[in-house]
Amino acid sequence: MKLYKKESVQHVNATIEECWAFFSSPKNLQKITPETMGFQITDYDGKSMYPGQIIQYKVSPLAGIKIAWVTEITKVKDNSYFIDEQRFGPYAFWHHKHFFEATENGVKMTDVVHYGLPLGILGRIMNTLVVKGKLNEIFAHRVKMVDQLFNSK
Repeated sequence: MKLYKKESVQHVNATIEECWAFFSSPKNLQKITPETMGFQITDYDGKSMYPGQIIQYKVSPLAGIKIAWVTEITKVKDNSYFIDEQRFGPYAFWHHKHFFEATENGVKMTDVVHYGLPLGILGRIMNTLVVKGKLNEIFAHRVKMVDQLFNSK
């Protein structure tokens, strides 16, 4: 399986505590996800992120087809980082690191996603034709929404 990497950096006009409070709450993920994804949390315990937390979603990344996606929060260091990993869903492999670093002007937020697709050569073709662009679109939308929530104050 070929692994791909998507990295995104954004500066947020907030304190590290404000940033962490927002991003460590799974319920806020819907606020920064494009409506076209049909993102819906179907089950989680309502708590801020902690290692071992399971979050279940439904997403519609293509043609309105609903897909179940289950992630586990595997590592958390308050006000610093957390990692989510797919347990069931559309990817053969999904590992997403979220880093938060206090700066003079707020917070430097870095996302690093490593992902792999099923189906060998067909997965590689789908990454080139669809998946890579869709992930770029999702992260561009997140940048826009985070700017509206934090950087337009």
